[in-house]
Amino acid sequence: MSFDYIKTAQRVINIEAQAVNELLSHLNADFSAVCRQLAQCQGKVIVTGMGKSGHVGRKIAATLASTGTPAFFVHPGEASHGDLGMISAGDLVFALSNSGESGEILALYPVLQHRQITIIAMTSNPGSAMARGANLHLNINVRREACPLGLAPTASTTAALVMGDAIAVTLLEERGFTANDFALSHPGGALGKKLLLSVPDIMLSKDEIPLVGVEQTIREALLEMSEKGLGMTGVIDSEGRLVGVFTDGDLRRILDLRADIHETAIGTVMTKDPYVIEADWLAFDALKFMKEKSINGLFVTDQRIPIGAFNMHSLLQAGVY
Repeated sequence: MSFDYIKTAQRVINIEAQAVNELLSHLNADFSAVCRQLAQCQGKVIVTGMGKSGHVGRKIAATLASTGTPAFFVHPGEASHGDLGMISAGDLVFALSNSGESGEILALYPVLQHRQITIIAMTSNPGSAMARGANLHLNINVRREACPLGLAPTASTTAALVMGDAIAVTLLEERGFTANDFALSHPGGALGKKLLLSVPDIMLSKDEIPLVGVEQTIREALLEMSEKGLGMTGVIDSEGRLVGVFTDGDLRRILDLRADIHETAIGTVMTKDPYVIEADWLAFDALKFMKEKSINGLFVTDQRIPIGAFNMHSLLQAGVY
């Protein structure tokens, strides 16, 4: 008889879901005190943990840091060999251990206490040495591990992760942390590009802008388009104001009309009064505008004077989509 993979997976997920649900009973005055202490921390939050708790601690530190609480992870073994120098007055240590008896972390307690560093312990045992020696303790006890041997940290690490997220989001909301604040911590991500990247960051400017005079020929406009590589050129009047645009689509249209590209002035075949935007636009808003208007390129103007140009490919290259 073949092994029932689905049945085992269902059991694991049910046990871990139960462990997460049981965390609700641990949301008491201790949780509030921990959040208050973290919110009032004048320095950095140093997260530490051994083994699987260390992996969870790294994630909690990263989540805190990206949501407005300065935090980083320090391995307790390395801390005993010099990395304690990273901890300064005003910092706070957030120590994780399922058993609460991690020797590597307990070895740090005397030094931290001597330096009057606040210690928050998060364990599954309120009577453990780590809990008793800490300034504050957060209980994350789970009824059982998903591992049938009760040995591999499974439900307990899930509970620790979820409690860490609960703390980080609680602090985020208390601080009034916004999407713009988040983007400042994630400038390379999709949200960062959406909220931070502006049109001047991606547009061509000065001599890179494809422009021809209204009296120049179609041939000259095509040469300008080819040289600047945006698939379009702006058309300006004698005062330098943008009065039209000529695109690849316009070229296909005039070829059907058999226009003489050597003699015909671009001003007679251009698209008049094209859509334009100003330089204070975000790149993401420009993308939405282009999609709404079904256009592939835009000119950026200041009182109708072209100061920039870009196309859809420019946005995609910058990671805006």
